[in-house]
Amino acid sequence: MTNELNSIDIQEIFTLLPHRYPFLLIDRVVDYKPLDYLHGYKNITVNEPIFTGHFPDKPIFPGVLIVEALAQATGVLGFKSMQDDPDRVASQDELYLLAGIDNVRFKQPVTPGDQLHLHANFVKERKGIWKFDCEAKVDGKVVCAADIMCARRVM
Repeated sequence: MTNELNSIDIQEIFTLLPHRYPFLLIDRVVDYKPLDYLHGYKNITVNEPIFTGHFPDKPIFPGVLIVEALAQATGVLGFKSMQDDPDRVASQDELYLLAGIDNVRFKQPVTPGDQLHLHANFVKERKGIWKFDCEAKVDGKVVCAADIMCARRVM
């Protein structure tokens, strides 16, 4: 029995999220299962514009951007869940807006050269509000954990 992974490349991510450089914070999805989980990553490079002002002598990727990367991962999972579920209808004018963040914890800094692995686990959806348990990891170690809620809205 083989374990096939469902991956999503950057071109497909462009079709799912409205974000663009420099604010698109997910480079690839390596695996996901609709209404269950998503594993993606963001490559952290020294030439990102944030590093010119965020501790230029000791560049650290800002925690708020780690949380935003996790939120974007939940958006991708939400959109893919809608596309893959015949009982739900996704609209071209639909967005997943960040609605809440709880229990955020930062464990260690993220620096240029790191590959930030984004893990989003679907918890529940009710009345258009989606809840996810999320973790960001570098080299298998948790660097950030958060509970993220998104609101599904047609704009």
